Amino acid sequence: MKKIIILLVIAVNGFSFAQETTSTENANPKNELKINAISTLAGFPEFTYERIINEESAVGLSMGFAADKEIETKFKLTPYYRFYFGKKYAAGFYVEGFGMLNSISTQDYQYYVYNPTYDPVYGSNYVTQKGEKYTDFALGFGIGSKWITKKGVIFEINAGFGRNLLNADKNDFYDHVFVGRGGLSIGYRF
Repeated sequence: MKKIIILLVIAVNGFSFAQETTSTENANPKNELKINAISTLAGFPEFTYERIINEESAVGLSMGFAADKEIETKFKLTPYYRFYFGKKYAAGFYVEGFGMLNSISTQDYQYYVYNPTYDPVYGSNYVTQKGEKYTDFALGFGIGSKWITKKGVIFEINAGFGRNLLNADKNDFYDHVFVGRGGLSIGYRF
């Protein structure tokens, strides 16, 4: 009878330990959805999904597109890796490395050129440089900070800087050599 009671106590104790482990895992959700409020107000909505790997690191993917015709960067797809330094689970100060696939469509550019043979009275004319469309890929680094409430609401501020690696001949004229990443994001962890 004593052996049965001891086995029953061990089984109940093991079951309660297993339940404790499961509740600890559920206390730290691993998925986040966010929207960048600043870029959205500027006419370039950006949405982010982040998957938390452990208490110090996460991977994510941001996607943004131009809602305004005047914006030359039409699309951005940005995968990233973050390393967190905060005391809370995947929150606080972080550094990130990112890649950015971006689609650029430049507008026609008109500039003034002095040419005495074209117009002898005024000695000048206007030249139109036709816009181009191309896709580029950038690598960069960023920093930021994330705060999270007990209910899972997220507030995040970040900034990053990278360099496009392709189409260098097109980037020099149109000033798209460098890319920026940043904003104020609001989201939810689940």
